[in-house]
Amino acid sequence: MAILRTSDIRKMSADERIDEIKKLNDELIRERALTSAGGAPENPGRIGEIKRTVARIKTIQVEMKDNS
Repeated sequence: MAILRTSDIRKMSADERIDEIKKLNDELIRERALTSAGGAPENPGRIGEIKRTVARIKTIQVEMKDNS
C-alpha cells in the first residue's frame, strides 16, 4: 500500500479517511506480528511509515473538524 501524501488525504471524504486508517492499522498489526515472530521485515522502515501516515490522517481529521 502506498504512503499517502497530505494533499491526497485532504481530498478524501471523512469515511474514506476512516477506512484508510483501518487498512493501515491492519497492515501495521501484520508487520509487527512478523517482527515479533522473529522474522525480518521486507522493508524495515515500513512500520514507521505506516505510523506516520496514520498520524497524518488523524491530524488532518482534527483540522477538518476545527474548520467546519
